[in-house]
Amino acid sequence: MNDTTRKAVVLIPSCSNLVGGLRHPSHTVQRKYADAVFYGAHCTPLLIPAMGQALDVDALLNVADGVFLSGSPSNVNASLYGEENSQPQLPQDIMRDDVTIPLIKAAMKRNMPIFGVCRGFQEINVALGGTLYQSVHDLIDFEYHIDLVAQTAEAIYSHSHPAYIVADGELNQILHKSQLMVNSVHGQGVKQLALGLTAQAHAPDGLIEAFSVSDYPTFGMAVQWHPEWKMTDNPDSIALFQAFGKACHTYHQTKNDQQLIHHL
Repeated sequence: MNDTTRKAVVLIPSCSNLVGGLRHPSHTVQRKYADAVFYGAHCTPLLIPAMGQALDVDALLNVADGVFLSGSPSNVNASLYGEENSQPQLPQDIMRDDVTIPLIKAAMKRNMPIFGVCRGFQEINVALGGTLYQSVHDLIDFEYHIDLVAQTAEAIYSHSHPAYIVADGELNQILHKSQLMVNSVHGQGVKQLALGLTAQAHAPDGLIEAFSVSDYPTFGMAVQWHPEWKMTDNPDSIALFQAFGKACHTYHQTKNDQQLIHHL
């Protein structure tokens, strides 16, 4: 796809963070996520602020052709899936939760392409009624996953394990393989998969590593790993973002065609 054709707009919700020596409240998106949408999906990223419930998600979706939900060091608030927070020492981001949960629901009502990574993977599951393990590292059943600790980025993302892809599923159709090596940087994971989602890959310990939106007419996928990390060096990551981008461009064209017919 030619770089001059980035007409499809992809919303990327920001995190709410304190930035700089003065700890200014800020809306932030890590560069690697916007870069992956721009260079991998060949779409125009539009960063939306973590304004909480005050944000009009429908107004934003009116100008969008896709939604990309990034990872983050913060956890999805446990109250959103009916539990008490067992990890109060870990960062929360209620302002982001209050944007992403309604955004996911509204985007899916429009059958808009949606792609979630790490926290975004967890957000989609929670938005549709699923639950999370609040700390996979405290559970003896799961041994292949590491938390975000004080290391270099290279060291953190070098930790990897196999992900076994479900035969004949959406992920298998995109990657054309039965397994791949994935990086593993997350503290939470899917406990109960929401109704309307279908597992697409599992870690060796059984934890769900990818799921799709069941019977969705376009790209609806989320992965627990970080395909945006050094995306250009990983053909599997490129394939994922290209598939997402293709769906966003198709959505953009279909929307424009419908608007043209409406005005005739």
